[in-house]
Amino acid sequence: MTAAEEVAPAKARRHRPKSPLMRTLRAALIGLRGEIRASELWLVGIAAAVGAAGGLLTLAARAGAHLIQEALYGQDFDQQLSPLYTLPLSRVLVLPLGGLILGVVTWLWVRRRPKTIVDPVEANALHGGRMSGRDSLFLGVQSVISNGFGASVGLEAAYAQLGAALASLSGGALNLRRSDLRTLVGAGAGAGIAAAFGAPLTGAFYAFEIIIGSYTLANIAPVVTAALAGALVTRLLKVEPLVIHTVVTDSMTLSHYLLFAALGVICALFGVLVMRMVGWTEQIVSVLPGPRWLRPALGGLLLAAMAWNAPQTLSAGHGALHVDLALDLAAGALVFLIITKAVASVVSLGFGFRGGLFFASLYLGALLGRLFVVGLTAIDVDVGLDPMAGSLVGMGAMAVAVIGGPLTMSFLVLETTGDFGLTAATLTASIIASVIVREIFGYSFSTWRLHLRGETIRSAHDVGGLRTLTAGRMMRADVPTIAASAPLLEFRRRFPLGSARRIVALDPAGHYAGVVRVAAIYAETDEKREVAASLINREDWLRPEMTIKEIMRVFDRTESDELAVLDDRGDVLGVLTEAYATRRYAEELEKARRDLVGGE
Repeated sequence: MTAAEEVAPAKARRHRPKSPLMRTLRAALIGLRGEIRASELWLVGIAAAVGAAGGLLTLAARAGAHLIQEALYGQDFDQQLSPLYTLPLSRVLVLPLGGLILGVVTWLWVRRRPKTIVDPVEANALHGGRMSGRDSLFLGVQSVISNGFGASVGLEAAYAQLGAALASLSGGALNLRRSDLRTLVGAGAGAGIAAAFGAPLTGAFYAFEIIIGSYTLANIAPVVTAALAGALVTRLLKVEPLVIHTVVTDSMTLSHYLLFAALGVICALFGVLVMRMVGWTEQIVSVLPGPRWLRPALGGLLLAAMAWNAPQTLSAGHGALHVDLALDLAAGALVFLIITKAVASVVSLGFGFRGGLFFASLYLGALLGRLFVVGLTAIDVDVGLDPMAGSLVGMGAMAVAVIGGPLTMSFLVLETTGDFGLTAATLTASIIASVIVREIFGYSFSTWRLHLRGETIRSAHDVGGLRTLTAGRMMRADVPTIAASAPLLEFRRRFPLGSARRIVALDPAGHYAGVVRVAAIYAETDEKREVAASLINREDWLRPEMTIKEIMRVFDRTESDELAVLDDRGDVLGVLTEAYATRRYAEELEKARRDLVGGE
């Protein structure tokens, strides 16, 4: 028996389940995979289980952060952190301590796993829904530390990350199709949001608009089921959701809708400013001297200084939102709260605290909407608007400007108030905000952070297949070449008419010199002329890392049907034809279309 024959049975024994129970479980798993691929009902059932588990993870993360706040700030179990009006200096000094702990923990983690953590939007856009469970759990830990110590960030990013990662791991174990896995990831993220707010419609449309990037008949059942399961967990465990239940008595008129459209414009501009400020702050912090792990501690010092004078800048702002909406705040107080909360959120994210702007944007929008109504009243413009209506519409519009998802935020207002007229006003302001942000900025907060890392995606639409269509992957490597100095007689001897359409010519150093058409050579009468006299595309070629869209732009500009692919030194790696690139592009677009409509 050969060595290979001895190794093969050993490998088989090593991978074979060791007990009848394990073999039975493996056979059941294989059978379940087949059933899931054959019936969408199985996917709905799995989504329900993932949604319930995602809801539990959401409540666990929330409880963890709240326990840290109880221990550090001495608050009661049923008390929020941000509504506090005064804090002793000894309490706010825990912020730099939290930054130091976060910095050290992150430094130790990055030494072992230097890759950037993939969030649900990036996973669905580029990786077919594949996420790392360990990385996502660590992001949850980072968010709990940041929020628990009082940094001005929300846990909503952790809720979505944990739910989506659980869904990704479950779908990977069941070997789901790419489209089904992306749907399940969106369902898990939506379930986390639904559990946090006790709002299943909000969670479902968060998944549709922000995580999956589309709303289709193929994904509605699993996503809605997961969101319902996540919200039901919150209700069964009698946990108070983050949503604010209130009543607005105003009847919406045409003038009100026009005013709220103007509020949408204001929220869009302010949201873009906040996102820009986060990016600018990160750039400034990145050039500060000293070790990277000290930066969150420095940010904690700045946050402590702000929290000593304005405790409502602490944490995400859930409690502060409840309190401030119930008070009749003057314009000066509203301006102070808006500025301090925005600066605290920018400092928190810019200096390395982990979390999101979801609830901060809701809080800022509520304050901005109330300031809008109070400001109109102050200048004697009688619009007959309840400040609470302005707060709720501003809350939705500001969140859309930063996070995206007009329907998501409109349903949040609907589930908050039950008022369809106010929901329509929120949708009006949200659409205006969304259009303006897309026009002048082009990103939501999550895709803006990806842009700062060098990515170009603008939504969760699946472009992973298109990103793999690079010139290096599609090129033909067996390239016929000839020296540019060769006479036409030699060319005709080596390449008879009909043997090829184009040949790549090389300079004396063996680098790319251009392309020559075979037919053009045979049209020449002077056989002593050199090939160099007939070269085309001397300055036009492709790089192996070019994506399909970049490739097609080069083909359109050069009006050539075949281009060489070169490395950085100018050596020829292969050639790519426009016909083949176009066909592969069409195949990927058709695959995306089938996924969108739920086809096989």
